[in-house]
Amino acid sequence: MSFLIRQTLIYAVPLMIVALAGIFAERSGVINLALEGIMIFGAFVGVAFVRALQNAGLFDIAKAADNFVALQGYLLLTMFVAALLGAVFSLLLAFAAINLKADQTIGGTALNLLAPAIVLFFIRIMAKQNTLLLVSGDSASWFMIKKSTLGIDKNTDLGVLGEALLNKVYLTTYVCILVFVVLSIILYKTRFGLRLRSCGENPNAAASLGINVLKMRYIGVIISGALAGMGGFVYAVTTANCSANGDVAGFGFLALAVMIFGNWKPLNVAGGALLFGLFKCIAACYSTLDINGDGVYALAELGISANFYRLLPYLITLLVLAFTSKSSRAPKAEGIPYEAASR
Repeated sequence: MSFLIRQTLIYAVPLMIVALAGIFAERSGVINLALEGIMIFGAFVGVAFVRALQNAGLFDIAKAADNFVALQGYLLLTMFVAALLGAVFSLLLAFAAINLKADQTIGGTALNLLAPAIVLFFIRIMAKQNTLLLVSGDSASWFMIKKSTLGIDKNTDLGVLGEALLNKVYLTTYVCILVFVVLSIILYKTRFGLRLRSCGENPNAAASLGINVLKMRYIGVIISGALAGMGGFVYAVTTANCSANGDVAGFGFLALAVMIFGNWKPLNVAGGALLFGLFKCIAACYSTLDINGDGVYALAELGISANFYRLLPYLITLLVLAFTSKSSRAPKAEGIPYEAASR
């Protein structure tokens, strides 16, 4: 059960933070279909940044592995860089959608095609192959928080929640949850959040109150890009085993589905992300999953094809969308270019 909770969070957290990215953009009135592309770009930027630090002699993984604080400091710095460049990349969408008033669906699709092409081009130059590794060796485990990290003997039983939340977990998981909570509060409980949402519901009314609609939409897209870039790097560190290869397994599109399922509300989005993360975890470890510790791998003994379990997370997402999409209500001005002269 501890393993199931821990792995569910690993899959759910990047999905949750990228779905929040979609909320910020669309609540401001811009459809951000480029979440997949920005995630791919953020994953590459994060991995390439650490490689650049290593090549410059500023980051020695052998020494940092023995210094947990330094290692996590580098990790947080890289998350910030991935978020920053994800925001810069999203400016292409913002400029096309806000200034040029181009079709936002086409603009987002163009970025989704552009990102993997650029990423694979640079990976081939840097690594002479299609995958860029963050560091060599069992790098994924180096970034984990373990019992020994906290000064606890590895044989100590911390209970179900203790084992799930304190052993073999990533600091990025808790950072993303904190960012998710803070930005959700900002979006729904502050004056800034109210102004941003008003630009996605009725930009003419917002403009009549002195709100700069174009500025607010730019801010919404920039925050969206930063969150998607961060989510891409978190995906690379956790789910992709510290690598970037121009692909994020469709997590950007799944984040859009979770956002719609959650009706553009953060709390509902978190629930949808956890639901998908649970089934993604089951798909990854069904053959060794022992829920109650009785030594019986019930799912494996059913004799169902492994392909069914791999399909299950996406099938569940489609079924949930089919039953909930009718009650979902997108922001009224979503995808509609703002014309000041139309007031």
